[in-house]
Amino acid sequence: MTNKLLAALLWCSIVLPAQAADGTNAPVAIRVGLVNASSDAGFFIADKKGYFKEEGLAVSFVVFDSGAKMVAPLGNGQLEVGAGSVSVGLYNAVARGIGMKIVADKGSTPPGYGFQPLLVRKDLVESGRFKTLKDLKGMKIAGSANGSASTSTLNEALKKAGLKYGEVERVFLGFPQHVMALQNKAVDASMTTEPSATRAVQSGAAVRIMGDDVIYPNHQLAVVLYSDDFIKSSPDAAKRLMRAYLRAVRDYNEALKDGKLAGPRADEVISILTEYTAIKDPAVYRSITPHGCNPDGKVHEASLKNDLQFYRDEGLVKGNVTVDQLIDHSFVEAALKDLGPYKPKSGKK
Repeated sequence: MTNKLLAALLWCSIVLPAQAADGTNAPVAIRVGLVNASSDAGFFIADKKGYFKEEGLAVSFVVFDSGAKMVAPLGNGQLEVGAGSVSVGLYNAVARGIGMKIVADKGSTPPGYGFQPLLVRKDLVESGRFKTLKDLKGMKIAGSANGSASTSTLNEALKKAGLKYGEVERVFLGFPQHVMALQNKAVDASMTTEPSATRAVQSGAAVRIMGDDVIYPNHQLAVVLYSDDFIKSSPDAAKRLMRAYLRAVRDYNEALKDGKLAGPRADEVISILTEYTAIKDPAVYRSITPHGCNPDGKVHEASLKNDLQFYRDEGLVKGNVTVDQLIDHSFVEAALKDLGPYKPKSGKK
């Protein structure tokens, strides 16, 4: 038997769907909660390129306007999978006994990929009111929600300047609203995720001061969540979904180069993002700083623990919960046994 034939047979054994109880290869239905952001790219790519289908999965997307709103559906059986940010709401839900696990990276900030930068109004920079991070003191700064990852990122920026979190005024708005708030001077600065960050800069309202990859390297901003019911009732499907997801994340990584969507697969990935998200202009995706995502799947546990401690210090976490009890890397590890460790093809930087 040739090596090529052996490899083909091995791959077929990996991707062929499991046989249902009635003897058919009926696809397993899985509902995935998304916020339709660019950081959902792994799910969009896996769907578009047929990776889920190859695994015998019928994946449907359910759109939410925030990751926090996925928590209850994950707990009551309305969703099998969630893809959103790690916030106080998640920790408090787990402390109340709602069952779910963090199983993979969805969006993080490796060097060069700070997709939630600190912005300061352009007039404050030009006037000299803002020169260094110390000048954030007393400013009104926008974030997404109290107890969200943006608040922890801001705290890290303030710590670099020797400031305390209470020495600034927080305003909580949806990221697209940050652009208008900076334009009409309702806020002085913001922690704004892409593509809103680039839109604010391009409009002339703000200056990009520092990427969160510099403020808070390898910060775990978004994750993939599995409900406990999905893990217990469909462990094989959960493994197959992770395998498809990691294949797609690796395609995404091949679209990255020098802090932009400019790698060999950029055209393909941008085409998929414009199809699946509300942003239909490919130029927007070419101009933004994209998110990072670990092609080997595992999350950055140290940053999650740091964030949780910050939330505790702010009195936002109610009950006993730890990061260790929340993380389950077994599905990533099972996928890596089949796929092997990631080996870049593009020389991506």
